[in-house]
Amino acid sequence: MKNPDSDKIQQLVQTRKKAHAYFMKKSEVYRSFVEMEQKTYKDGHLSNKQKELIAIGISVVINCESCMEWHIKQALDDGATEGEIIEAIEVGIEMSGGPGTASARFAMNVIEHYSKEQN
Repeated sequence: MKNPDSDKIQQLVQTRKKAHAYFMKKSEVYRSFVEMEQKTYKDGHLSNKQKELIAIGISVVINCESCMEWHIKQALDDGATEGEIIEAIEVGIEMSGGPGTASARFAMNVIEHYSKEQN
């Protein structure tokens, strides 16, 4: 059965890449944001994977689907397991209450989308 959000996830990725290229050329503020992002997600006292897991929980709390897609993919690329990602989602659910369960549904579809790619 096809993941109901696969097309949406692919569209988010395409739109993000297009916007990234556009703003890298045209916005000093955006370039500064990208530089800050790169510094933020370096290994330090917390590993990059741990930071991505934190970002997943926050993404659930603020219901940012683009953020969920990005940070789940980054966490997977950094070696996070499905179980670790689910626990990060659970922290987001707990921190936001009921609305977090709605965000978690999209996060579940992102996990399934990328799990199929890896198999």
